[in-house]
Amino acid sequence: MKQTRRHAIAAAISLAAACATGLAWADSYPSKPITLVVAYPAGGDTDALARLFAEKLSTRVGQPVVVDNRPGASGIIGSAYVSKAAPDGYTLLLAPSTFSIAQLVLKTNGSSGYDVLNGFTPIVQTGSQPLFLVASGGSGFAGLKDAVTAAKGGKSLSYASPGSGSPMHILGEMFARASGTSLAHVPYKGVAPAVNDVLGGHVPVTFITLGPVSPYFANGKLRPLAVASAQRSPLAPNVPTLAEQGYKDVEVTAWNGLWGPRNLSPEIVKTLNGHFNEILKMPEIVARMAVLGTTPVGGDADVLGKTNAADYTRFGKVIKELGIQAD
Repeated sequence: MKQTRRHAIAAAISLAAACATGLAWADSYPSKPITLVVAYPAGGDTDALARLFAEKLSTRVGQPVVVDNRPGASGIIGSAYVSKAAPDGYTLLLAPSTFSIAQLVLKTNGSSGYDVLNGFTPIVQTGSQPLFLVASGGSGFAGLKDAVTAAKGGKSLSYASPGSGSPMHILGEMFARASGTSLAHVPYKGVAPAVNDVLGGHVPVTFITLGPVSPYFANGKLRPLAVASAQRSPLAPNVPTLAEQGYKDVEVTAWNGLWGPRNLSPEIVKTLNGHFNEILKMPEIVARMAVLGTTPVGGDADVLGKTNAADYTRFGKVIKELGIQAD
């Protein structure tokens, strides 16, 4: 009996010591630079947000936060890199919602090496982004009806997206089905090159987030035709929704969030989540995110996990129904 009691006391002491050590280690985090991976080229809105957050996080934690662009395969290369990193909080991923669906549309044959639902630790959903249908100023489309009429009239109509498997790609295919038109998908390696080709008139329309295109609305180089959210966006209140124009079931909203490798400690998640929730409340951050077409979200880590799982399920069905594959 005494031996059993001694074992219990010893176990309790060991557990207390381990907890104390863990708390002390968490209190010292971070003690070296943090790498924030962006799985897309520099110049896009995810990259811009990452650099914005990196600067503020660095100031708060007293350590450098370095943005590392690792583009390729609709974000799979960069995501895979983070999934294999040590779960110590020093390698993180800022990902757009393409994260949820890239593996569903690309033929990875398991080579990506990570589980979208269980292979990462959600930290915080940083933002929400309405998607817009935007036409080149030289397309001749004054409104959505013009684009649909042209497509139905036999005119070859293509649309640009930041890549196969992106929410913009899926939105394009959903709209094509709903409008009864045949649209040719032209994928690019990121937002910037897609927008550049629409500006140049090489592709007539694009499905895109607001930030990269809104500066060109005033001079007529680009023209917004619709927004794919349930209500009009406060960031562009004069742009009608697809639902208002007769396409009620075509609704896609993009998002972005911060992830760590699987098994990231709850203490580190709590630390980072707390910092980001404060960062997302800063007036200068809210204003800058609005310029990038993004509304801050924040909240508990579970918010991001649930958003990711919901998109994986919903768009998994859509991808299967429409036969969407990588181009």
